[in-house]
Amino acid sequence: MGGQWGDEGKAKIIDHLARSSEYVVRFQGGANAGHTVVVGNDRFAFHLVPSGILYPDVKCILGGGMVIDPIALVGEIEGIVSRGIEVSGRVFISSQAHVVMPYHMLLDRGSEEKKGDEKIGTTQKGISPAYVDKVARDGVRMSDLCRRSSDLTELLRQKIRTKNRTLKAIGIKPLSPKKVVEDVLAARKKLLPLIEDTRPMLWEALESGRSILCEGAQGTLLDVDHGTYPFVTSSSPTAGGAAIGTGLPPTSFGRVIGIFKAYCTRVGNGPFPSEDHGKAGNELRRVGNEFGTTTGRPRRCGWFDTVAARTVIKLNGITEIALTKLDVLDSFESIRVCTSYKVGKKRLDYFPTDIGLLERCRPHYEEFEGWRTETAGRGTSSLPKRAMAYVRRLEELVGCRVSLVSVGPERGAMYDVSEDNPPQKDLVNNVLDKVSP
Repeated sequence: MGGQWGDEGKAKIIDHLARSSEYVVRFQGGANAGHTVVVGNDRFAFHLVPSGILYPDVKCILGGGMVIDPIALVGEIEGIVSRGIEVSGRVFISSQAHVVMPYHMLLDRGSEEKKGDEKIGTTQKGISPAYVDKVARDGVRMSDLCRRSSDLTELLRQKIRTKNRTLKAIGIKPLSPKKVVEDVLAARKKLLPLIEDTRPMLWEALESGRSILCEGAQGTLLDVDHGTYPFVTSSSPTAGGAAIGTGLPPTSFGRVIGIFKAYCTRVGNGPFPSEDHGKAGNELRRVGNEFGTTTGRPRRCGWFDTVAARTVIKLNGITEIALTKLDVLDSFESIRVCTSYKVGKKRLDYFPTDIGLLERCRPHYEEFEGWRTETAGRGTSSLPKRAMAYVRRLEELVGCRVSLVSVGPERGAMYDVSEDNPPQKDLVNNVLDKVSP
């Protein structure tokens, strides 16, 4: 799961872990996520299908906690097949997952425009309105697509009539019920063989000792409960969300891997304490190619925030960290790390959920001398000493071990640093016991 505001490079880590997994399950979110995997000269961008699809023996499940645009999913699957990847018998869609309808996207756009300068900065993929309908018990689920065509048609027409009244009231052109029904039925025809109750499949796999990897989208700081509300996503991209979005019991999870960039980025609006508005922030964006996979929007950039990381580790029970994009820091003469916040004269060592308090937080930094040596493509078994010292210091500051370090988008650009880095069982609690009340 993501340890920051999303965009941490989860796809590469998931791709790495999927090699030894039999199932990869996406547990929340929708097409507002973009996971990019680089294999040789090929680049694969996934939005709904789990990143494990590139391994022929891995079964991929779109979990019940997701909201899925059926038309977008058909397009994504067809794109995957066109590149020679077999999906038959490998991709399954939970019947519990909710359907993102065309009116959800229009409502999303209208809501953002209405907010003006206070807009959240959503991807306008209809995610929030789909989750609103889910919670209001007024949604369309994948199980509904399994109804008889006549029953499904009547259900969709009823929903569209109701939503058209809302669209008209906010000045948006109503949808054609006939066109929407035709498009959904066309997508349904292709998706129907993939839809089933995926919980028994996962329970059987669990009881048989098979390996299951749960894939999160976005990041903990965008969690609807624990993130920078209201500048958050509409689901729970946390370890707790993994249990809810898959149907697996919380006690079944043996490892919780938090994926963090070696610095920080954020897309959209909302507080970002360690954001760098100057030359360094621009350089991080340029070198890190920090533009959204789904939207292409430039990401806001700043320094690694250990205050936020400690809170995220505690919230999720993270057992290990995968640190990505360390190579982006290769050219920096000095590197900063946020170690605490100041609010007036008070020092804060935890990440608050009160957005008013968070906006007043000022970061306190520790500075490191850069290693000024290329880490990507080194062809050696170890990182430069100063780069490794940076990794070790981050471990000390956040109270959790780093097991993987990524130094580029390619599959092979990865260091496994777990062997010379034994787990420190009590470190997380020891660090967080010192948090100010």
